Amino acid sequence: MIIIMLGAPGTGKGTIAGILTKELGIPQVSTGDIFRKNIKEQTELGKLAETFISKGQLVPDDVTIGIVESRLEDPDVQEGIILDGFPRTVRQAEELDKILEKKGKKVDLVINLTTPEDELIERIVNRRICSNQECKTVYNLVLNPPKKEGICDVCGSPLIQRKDDTEETVKERFKTYTEQTRPLIEYYEKKGNLYSTLVSKTINKLGQDVAKDVIKYIKENNI
Repeated sequence: MIIIMLGAPGTGKGTIAGILTKELGIPQVSTGDIFRKNIKEQTELGKLAETFISKGQLVPDDVTIGIVESRLEDPDVQEGIILDGFPRTVRQAEELDKILEKKGKKVDLVINLTTPEDELIERIVNRRICSNQECKTVYNLVLNPPKKEGICDVCGSPLIQRKDDTEETVKERFKTYTEQTRPLIEYYEKKGNLYSTLVSKTINKLGQDVAKDVIKYIKENNI
């Protein structure tokens, strides 16, 4: 099964994908995590990616497509994958379709998450992430704080704030998303594999609730 997570920064793509990974038994692959790992290690790719990410801009298509195509060759994703953060442009989506077609596969489900912009900004600036790359548990200082300040409940590692999780960068990322990524909604609507849902505290519907709805949808539609 091949699932894509769509949604502006802060809608909960990573959180929901993590829950789906446990429920469905297929790995979550985040292009953002791949880039951040390379930035931390200061590889050539990391240095290139950082020049765009630090400004809230998208990494160029050719670089991102190459990374994903290579990842799709790994043994652990042959039975399924949850793509978090890719595709982000229609061109990336078209190239992904071509890559999958060669393998006799296709995108089975595209989960589109929506959240009001002001709520997204509040959510992201209060987001903290476990520094342990094997854990990567996500917290929110307002909605889902850790039991002990600055420490991960799951593994005890320090929590960190991403460098790009600032209000200024978030607004730029949201603008970039609106301009370049939202056309993907129409692209997948035409293909008939889009599942859209609101993620918002205003209706008391957050990550866990959405994940349960998605699992139910998958089962009911035999995806």
